[in-house]
Amino acid sequence: MIRLAYAFIGLLTLVAPVRAQRADSSLLSVQRIYGTREFRSQSFGPARWLGDGSSYTTLEDSEAEKGQNLVRYDSERGEREVLIAARQFIPQGDSVPLQVEEYAWSPDARMLLIFTNTQPVWRLNTRGDYWVLERATGRLRRLGGSEAKPSTLMFAKFSPDGRKVAYVRENNLYLEDLGSGSITPLTTDGSRVIINGTFDWVYEEELMNYYADGWRWSPDGQSIAYWQLNADQVRDFSLINNTDSLYSRVIPVQYPKAGEANSAARVGIVSVAGGPTRWLEIEGDPRNHYIARMDWAAGSNEVMLQRLNRLQNTNEIMLGDARTGKARTVLTERDSTWVDVVDNVTWLNGGKNFTWLSERDGWSHVYLVSRDGKSTKPVTRGAFDVVKVLGTDERGGWVYYLASPDQPSQRYLYRSRLDGRGSPERLSPRADSGTHAYDIAPNFRYALETYSRYGQPPVVRLVRLPGHEILRTLIDNAGLRGRLATLRKGSVEFFSIPLEGGIKLPAFLMKPADFDSTRKYPLLLHVYGGPGNSTVNDAWGSYYLWHLLLTQQGYVVASVDNRGTPAPLGRAWRKSVYGQLGVLET
Repeated sequence: MIRLAYAFIGLLTLVAPVRAQRADSSLLSVQRIYGTREFRSQSFGPARWLGDGSSYTTLEDSEAEKGQNLVRYDSERGEREVLIAARQFIPQGDSVPLQVEEYAWSPDARMLLIFTNTQPVWRLNTRGDYWVLERATGRLRRLGGSEAKPSTLMFAKFSPDGRKVAYVRENNLYLEDLGSGSITPLTTDGSRVIINGTFDWVYEEELMNYYADGWRWSPDGQSIAYWQLNADQVRDFSLINNTDSLYSRVIPVQYPKAGEANSAARVGIVSVAGGPTRWLEIEGDPRNHYIARMDWAAGSNEVMLQRLNRLQNTNEIMLGDARTGKARTVLTERDSTWVDVVDNVTWLNGGKNFTWLSERDGWSHVYLVSRDGKSTKPVTRGAFDVVKVLGTDERGGWVYYLASPDQPSQRYLYRSRLDGRGSPERLSPRADSGTHAYDIAPNFRYALETYSRYGQPPVVRLVRLPGHEILRTLIDNAGLRGRLATLRKGSVEFFSIPLEGGIKLPAFLMKPADFDSTRKYPLLLHVYGGPGNSTVNDAWGSYYLWHLLLTQQGYVVASVDNRGTPAPLGRAWRKSVYGQLGVLET
């Protein structure tokens, strides 16, 4: 007993400091960061613009019921209207509203498409249940028919006239008439190796930014263009799952290794009435090329493709005739290293021109290309990179984009004239240093702006363009800011490390609160190192609190963007690591 009493007293001496440490609210712990919601930031949306952008909708928690209301706000005046109450999301026979994970309006906003009960396919939850709610009657019904198993529908979208919905189920495309409820299979050969309307692991992971939507409505609503992948020659890689049962099991995943056969991809057009698919006739071995992008080309007669060779140093922009299947190349991008595919292509002048992003002058810039590819005119110029095109206002004559000519760790909204005249205009306020993201309204009069800095959580604001006047602050994260202000923290410094040849590596350094320059400290260097991601970002992120915890434990934390990261520092910076991985980025 005496020995036990001494042991108990000894245990108390160990517990007491732990309790004291826990009582110090200025110090972080792994439990506080990852085991509680104490530092969870507020979320907004998902928001959708209605019509030209004079109003928008978003989801808000219902005070009266367990669920969310779908509300509309007038963009200019802020007037609020509940369009769909939480109780309207309750299916017949149930008592709990559907959890709306994503939603989309029909073109006339009379019906709502709801995505719920989602499951992951590869990285993202792209499989689930789709429901349609008719606003006038309140009717709520699940799509897919009686044959559809739960959580098996993918990428459902309204037709341009809002009367039909098409979707992928178990690697086949289906069309469902919202009036009659009839379901038409548009493909019937889907299987483990024949994939219609979506993608295998390689396409989703490496080419599609993790979002594997593999089909497109024609503008007239009479046809659907879609990818088909044939993976019959792709060998299986065996994964061992020992996480969810007493005995492990083998999961075969089709995975082409270097030099092995890829899936063969092709694009076809099928009528919404059903029938045979018209396949585009494209020369070359489909297993040694990738169809990296596809969409309709300003009308329902032609489809635009971006086709990469397997080395990914050539991007052929092709137009395929939806009626005959004939395809022709109108533009070719080549690079001695690699080329990137282009998103947010916009057709202008009644389909006579399209916008394009290219590094042909050493920087990523916007160009205006004629439909036949014979004319390419620069829209943006200068020693800076267009990071992302956000929208093209043809009526006003502007292209809107993200850039940061002076500080690669930050992002700002700019616009340039479509005719290439004049200098770029920065629209983000000079006083708000950091990272800005935007969802711009179709009329280009308003934008939903998300602004943050490293260590400063996001603020979501509705702004009026082009003057960037703040109409309303929608999310301010005031509570989280207050909790962060009580934490013990030292300084954070963003700077650059000079190398030979005028090269400067972006970097940041976090120091303990009691940092003493005469002492030595353990250093944690946070690294990614690959061409796909930057770590030196002046924005709120998931690593900040973990890094702050380490500084409280006496560490100095640093990160450096090596050459090859997608920092907006020009083509030479990003592509200097080609064939030099393990050399220049270390």
